[in-house]
Amino acid sequence: MKKLSDVVGREKEIKLLQSIVESPKSEFLAVYGRRRVGKTYLLREFFEYRFDFQISGLANAGTTQQLFNFHTALARQSSLRFEAQPENWLLAFQRLMDHLETLEPGKKKVVFFDEMPWFDTKGSDFVMGLEHFWNSWASNRKDVLLIACGSAASWMMNVLISHPGGLHNRITQKMKIEPFCLKEVESMLARKGGVLDRYQIVQLYMALGGIPYYLEAVKPELSATQNIQALFFDKAAFLKNEFFNLYRSLFKRHELYEKVVEVLSTRTYGLRRSEIVKLSGISSGGTLSKVLADLEESGFITSYISLDEKNKNTVYRLSDYYTSFYFRFIKDSPYRGEGAWINLLDNPAHRAWEGFTFEQVCLDHVPQIKKALGIQGVLSKEAAWKGGADGQSAQIDLLIDRRDQVINLCEAKFSLGKFTIDKSYAEKLRSKIHLFKTAGKTKKAVFLTMITTYGLEKNTHAAALVQNEVVMDDLFV
Repeated sequence: MKKLSDVVGREKEIKLLQSIVESPKSEFLAVYGRRRVGKTYLLREFFEYRFDFQISGLANAGTTQQLFNFHTALARQSSLRFEAQPENWLLAFQRLMDHLETLEPGKKKVVFFDEMPWFDTKGSDFVMGLEHFWNSWASNRKDVLLIACGSAASWMMNVLISHPGGLHNRITQKMKIEPFCLKEVESMLARKGGVLDRYQIVQLYMALGGIPYYLEAVKPELSATQNIQALFFDKAAFLKNEFFNLYRSLFKRHELYEKVVEVLSTRTYGLRRSEIVKLSGISSGGTLSKVLADLEESGFITSYISLDEKNKNTVYRLSDYYTSFYFRFIKDSPYRGEGAWINLLDNPAHRAWEGFTFEQVCLDHVPQIKKALGIQGVLSKEAAWKGGADGQSAQIDLLIDRRDQVINLCEAKFSLGKFTIDKSYAEKLRSKIHLFKTAGKTKKAVFLTMITTYGLEKNTHAAALVQNEVVMDDLFV
């Protein structure tokens, strides 16, 4: 497998790219994922910045501007000369065919369209031209690799990957680029010369997530607290206005998407669809379904099916760390300017944020949790639960419902030292377990699983209640 010294992680993706390059037939690869997640960087590094044709779409441009962009890109990269820019995409793709046919026979011809959704402007024939290029020419050869890359998940999924027309089932490979896990973040920061311990890395992760573009701005000589201050609160903070760039570049009706994530930001443990309708004012129908699907495919929200597997009880949770941080501490917030974050460290709002965001970190590292529990080989599904009995109610963020007739009821606690289960919290845990068993009507064994930063203080409450422990270091595996 090709080794990329500058690329952190991405082993599976690199292996797939290698197999595609070595394929004995033409391949049509769709690469998608959240904006800023490193799609373009990975492709450029893998192909060593050498493509037989490459182009990037223009944001907020019209058809004429996109065709001019194509014309000038082809003029720079081809030995052929065309006097005027193409009048339409059918002609543009015909010129691309002419260019590729001048290249060395037998060698894989790599064509890279970055931000492909931006080319499909209103009223243009871009998709028609793309269909014609692939169906009538590229797919009939053995030496073409067409790469379509884009951050607009809705377009990539609905127009390209699941297209019912001429591109139906034409995508031969697809690759979703996910944010980094904690292990990969640690590796990236180490390469930058960082000396942050894992507690501080988790703190950074809770504000930035595993987004390489954001992590690249982290200064290795600063603490997590100092970096968050510089990135979000200083006068020229790098991420202060990122929210507006993020959603408006991805979604045409961005105000609907922004409204949904804002509503979800007000409820730590997520909302059911009916609750989203009530709080957002967006009617329950096809539009909301599309918004929710697009947000989830783009990595901004996550849906957790209930144990009863009824769609109406599915919980949607804001899972993008940057967006959550933005609504809690940036938008309409009194916390701003020099020293804002540092002065918040002992504030209840800060402690509450750390508590529920660490729960999200755990939700995003279920494979690591299962490995720590020794059940990585056991089939399971992860679910959320909300219910009650005898006039009481409870909510559980993470249940690992295992095929071996066990359910791990997971409780996550973020603390600077070992976590202590005192008498009051022990009663809450007993009540939560009782309510879940009673209202959930499960016949499976329920194991209370504590996920903490540095482990539990050993006392009678912990000994009586806790079956499994997972610590912060286990999340870095």
